Amino acid sequence: MNWYKITLEISTHGKGLHDITETVRAQLREWGAREGMCFLFLPHTSASLVVSENWDPTARADLETFMERLAPEGERWYTHTLEGEDDATSHIRAMLTDTSLTVPIDAGNLSLGTWQGIYIFEHRSRPHRRKVLMRVLSVE
Repeated sequence: MNWYKITLEISTHGKGLHDITETVRAQLREWGAREGMCFLFLPHTSASLVVSENWDPTARADLETFMERLAPEGERWYTHTLEGEDDATSHIRAMLTDTSLTVPIDAGNLSLGTWQGIYIFEHRSRPHRRKVLMRVLSVE
């Protein structure tokens, strides 16, 4: 068994879903991991990790619109606004989604469904440099 780890740094351009599937796959190829588990963790409170459809861009747009409607910015009752109008909403949105994912590895590839991709869901309006802790337990 082998244990691999790295911190991926991903630049986001602001709110929305940012596909990191190929970045994760490229790291798997570099390590040569064939069978095992891939663990991803995002150590941030204003962004999240999600698995979603990566074929039709309208699916991504619908998810982004849904989140905007679910937790809209500028509500008068928000008190956590130190970093701007998106401060409270970014934390609420991150709480509703996940900051970690576990994906099996089979035959050297992520065992995602046909239309699945891994995304950072950026909840802040301005660009950020996000860290994703990637850990892989390889049994081969």
